[in-house]
Amino acid sequence: MSKLYFRYGAMNCGKSTNLLQVAYNYEERGMRVMILKPMTDIKGANTVVSRLGFSREVDLWIPPEASVINEVEDWMEQNGRVDCILADEVQFFKKAQVDDLFEIAVKGEIPVICYGLRTDFRMEGFEGSGRLLLLAHSIEELKTICTCGKKALLNGRKINGRFVFEGEQVAIDGLDQVEYQSLCPKCYFGLRDAYEHQRSEASL
Repeated sequence: MSKLYFRYGAMNCGKSTNLLQVAYNYEERGMRVMILKPMTDIKGANTVVSRLGFSREVDLWIPPEASVINEVEDWMEQNGRVDCILADEVQFFKKAQVDDLFEIAVKGEIPVICYGLRTDFRMEGFEGSGRLLLLAHSIEELKTICTCGKKALLNGRKINGRFVFEGEQVAIDGLDQVEYQSLCPKCYFGLRDAYEHQRSEASL
């Protein structure tokens, strides 16, 4: 039986790089892959972009209301069956879409390897990631380090160069410059405490 895999990690842990490497490994052996990502992730548009400078256009850029099963089946009717499906930024998928990926792996007998974040900048879970943690046959953490050298578990959001700990879960570059940084829990709490202290002083 094929399996659903969830490979998660903090920002900058190499998720997209790992996805592109897996795609290369399959294709080097003469096998076909399908790469997909949710349309919620507009950064990079319909492209998987690695921070090492590698990129690749996805085969399917899935709208939030779409059935992943239907999208995949329609694509394969036109292009032929694949040996593996690779999904990037899966935290942005809806619960029903993750259920579709699970069904594709089990009933369609196609391995599905998903990459994404587990939590947001507020330490809250994402809908897609939460469902994957419940359904995935295999869960693997991709590790990275904080600027202090300790293992990073959390994600900090910067807007115009300053850490913030409030706001919408999804924020892509717009009028403000939005960046993310992987942090160990100690550094995260230190920055959050400083942020809250500054806000309380400003309100006096």
